[in-house]
Amino acid sequence: MNSNRRSACPVSTSLEILGDRWSLLIVRDLMIRGFRTFKDFLESGEGIATNILASRLKGLKASGIIKAEIEATDQRRLNYRLTKKGIDLAPVLLELLIWGARHESSAVPCARSRRIEKNREKFLAEVRRRWRERDATPLQVKGRWIWK
Repeated sequence: MNSNRRSACPVSTSLEILGDRWSLLIVRDLMIRGFRTFKDFLESGEGIATNILASRLKGLKASGIIKAEIEATDQRRLNYRLTKKGIDLAPVLLELLIWGARHESSAVPCARSRRIEKNREKFLAEVRRRWRERDATPLQVKGRWIWK
């Protein structure tokens, strides 16, 4: 066990990495919205401060959830990408989406969330396909779901 961990409980160790909203929202934006750059995250509409964003990106990289790649067309620009460990969070985010749409007021229309809920495996397969093929086409754009 890592000596800096509070306990060996898997829930506790997961929350130490992902236990604040910003980290999960960055993962969501990479996975669902097709965001790749610091600027994309900053302009997401969530209101994250630059220092918080930089800190969360650094922590997610250190935890192996994301990696930074230099863009081939512009060596000054970094693109962020989920790692295998990061894409494995897809079922977690999906269940949070379904739970939030079911129990809280949200931007996801009820019919859309029910369709996603009934087609969990198909949705997750599409998320994983896009990751595997480096397809940054978003599943959601400005609150509107593209995924059918």
